[in-house]
Amino acid sequence: MFEQGEYIVYGSTGVCKVEKVTTMDMDGVPGDKLYYILRPYHKEDREIFTPVDNKKTKMRKLLSSNEIKSYLNEFNELEDFEITKEKFREDNYKQCVRGCDFREILRLVKSLLKRKRSRLLSGKNFPSTDERYLKIAENILFSEISYVLKLSKNEVEDLFRTNMKEMATT
Repeated sequence: MFEQGEYIVYGSTGVCKVEKVTTMDMDGVPGDKLYYILRPYHKEDREIFTPVDNKKTKMRKLLSSNEIKSYLNEFNELEDFEITKEKFREDNYKQCVRGCDFREILRLVKSLLKRKRSRLLSGKNFPSTDERYLKIAENILFSEISYVLKLSKNEVEDLFRTNMKEMATT
């Protein structure tokens, strides 16, 4: 269980602060069922209420700065994100971003950047679904990198765009 004041990664939302661990006083909700009240790191005007034992949305502790740096350093060597069947492309994306796995989301971003470059160079449009999931995946990564490495979100975006996108094109 996470503690009040702790920062965690919550599904496709990214980094959130555990504002409170509490019960809910609502009809139909057991009085002893515990909930997290989460506040997204870069969207502090929002609150998320989720059961402590939520089985649908993954939650995890933040990575250490060394773990993040290690993943970023291996970006170029990461294998492409696998799409099992083209027909289920969006389902694969959705499962990845909800899975809360930094490395898998990094693989997804790398693959989508390569796909985007390839399609644009061949005169094709980049599908809106791919663009949407690229933005979601980047947001998840950027929020964790920003918080853990103590950088502004803009600094992370600049760092990522100048360094990682160049590597994804090779």
